[in-house]
Parts: sequence; C-alpha cells; structure tokens
Amino acid sequence: MHTSIGLTDADRLAVATELAKLLADEYVLYTKTKNAHWNIEGIDFYNKHKFFELQFLQLDEVIDNTAERIRTIGHYAGGSLKSFLELTHLTEQSREKNDGQGFIKELLSDHESIIIFCRESIEYFSKEFKDFGTIDFVTGIMQTHEKMAWFLRSHLK
Repeated sequence: MHTSIGLTDADRLAVATELAKLLADEYVLYTKTKNAHWNIEGIDFYNKHKFFELQFLQLDEVIDNTAERIRTIGHYAGGSLKSFLELTHLTEQSREKNDGQGFIKELLSDHESIIIFCRESIEYFSKEFKDFGTIDFVTGIMQTHEKMAWFLRSHLK
C-alpha cells in the first residue's frame, strides 16, 4: 500500500535515508554504553554500572522509536550491524583501561556528535521537505541526548 502523508516518494526516501544514519548512530552508541555497563572497573564500579544501565535503557527506546519513525514514513529500517557500521558517524572504541572517566568522556563525545547531527537534520528537514512530524521527532531525540550528555558531563566535574 502506498504511503500518502503529504510528502513525495523522493522526499520520504531522503528523510528515511537521514533517519537511517541516526538509527546507526543510536545503535553504535547503545552498544558502546552497554560495553561500559559490562566492563566498568574501579572504586565507583557499582554506581557507574547502574548509571550506564539507565543510559542504555534510554537508548534502547530511542532506537525503537527511530526505527518506527522510518516505518511510519513508509520505509524499512535497517537492522544489520554491517549497515550500522557503514552509516554511523561514530567510531568503535578501543581502550587500555575500563575506568569511569574514560567511558564517560567517550560516550559524552558521541552524544554531542549526535546532538550536532540532529540539529543539522532538523534544519535540512525544515528547508528541504517541511516534514514537521520528523522535525518534531528529531527535536525530541536531540533533547534526550542533551539531557543524557548533561548527566555524563556532570560526572566529569
């Protein structure tokens, strides 16, 4: 069945393509946060272990909502690790120590990268497509990352 929501097929494809990049970033960040949860060591182990758990649970919801937004506009959401690694703006981590400061700095950097990508996407969706549903959706995602980044940043003070 054809999706008729006030956007051309080409516009919906362009929006879905950008959302696929966001989905890839979210999945990579989720995986890195889960890794921090599993592998954190140090005197603050328990607190950081629980903190990272809260963060990856939030990211799990963001991932699901992003995939569902792609479906809402009439496209299929990617689901392979290979495609996520091809589309993501983030990098996989490699570290010598599994300490809280290292994990937090890296995760914070990734959240900030996603925030910047969201801001750019909002501008793009507004100017090119007037896709207010996706603009609103991505604005909410950006706000979630801003709050998560604030929580991470607060651990570095």
